[in-house]
Amino acid sequence: MSVEALDRCLSEPTKGVKKVVRESEGKFAVLGAGGKMGFHLSLMIQRALEAAGRTDRVITVSRFAGAEKLTQFQSAGFEVHSADLSDAEQVAKMPDVENVFFLAGIKFGTANNHALLKQMNEVMPRIVAERYRESRIVALSTGCVYQFVAPSTGGSTERSATDPPGEYAQSCLGRELAFVDNARKWSTPTSLIRLNYSNELRYGVLVDIAATVLRREPVSLDTGYVNVIWQRDAVAHVIQSLAHAESPPFVLNVTGDEILKVRDVAEAFGRRFGCDVRFVGQPKETAWLNNASLAHKLFGRPETTSTQMIDSIADWLKEGGETLGKPTQFEARDGDY
Repeated sequence: MSVEALDRCLSEPTKGVKKVVRESEGKFAVLGAGGKMGFHLSLMIQRALEAAGRTDRVITVSRFAGAEKLTQFQSAGFEVHSADLSDAEQVAKMPDVENVFFLAGIKFGTANNHALLKQMNEVMPRIVAERYRESRIVALSTGCVYQFVAPSTGGSTERSATDPPGEYAQSCLGRELAFVDNARKWSTPTSLIRLNYSNELRYGVLVDIAATVLRREPVSLDTGYVNVIWQRDAVAHVIQSLAHAESPPFVLNVTGDEILKVRDVAEAFGRRFGCDVRFVGQPKETAWLNNASLAHKLFGRPETTSTQMIDSIADWLKEGGETLGKPTQFEARDGDY
């Protein structure tokens, strides 16, 4: 499969997405579109608009620091804007839109950099939320805002306590608070999405484990359990949450319907690669685990199973398929990245 074919597969709109986009009046904007999910989310909305017979283009906003990423978005036919979302003056000049998807933020390289986390994960969301207070907003958060829980609990629900370890996760709570405060002040319909962990053939927890096994390196068991979801399923659930935006914000966990053992996943890749698997560390009794039963009740269970993901990733890597070279660092338990 080519990269282009993969992008088409990951952005194929579901029936639910087509319905939400068809029934949502006004323009769509994806802010922070240059990240790992932004292109597929933008493209899925664009394809749903086309299926509905609409000619308006999705507005995509990012720093677009690299020419290759900028060209990718321009070639896809989006209305592309290069902007720094942490700059209030630049945000003020962005187009008015009725439907906003906020994907911006920072995670990696922030250990011991509290000022950067605060600026990008707390100040920037307040700038954007204020600018688009008259729109409907879907803001991406993370499952890392919850506490560690045991697998026997089934994972944290939307009502579970949020007191996570580490400055990164705390800054993500600050990001959520920015949209909560905005919704309360201006009655802005808002959905907050707590995602845990999106995967495709080039990126994700499963790719991290698979690549480690393929390199014949030991797999860490420090984090012994994970949730995963295929990127197309995650994107579809994020888009469909637009129809549930409300004030105070609608909070939704987005992930798969299984709690996977890292050991089992690594051994599954070992069988597919025909190699022995080595491990290091001992699984702790808890992990960041989310229960997404509400999303599955609203939108249906994810269409792609963990076995299908493992098979596809194994085939991709065996054939020399590229990866994004951005490890998730899912093993980290201190919350610092």
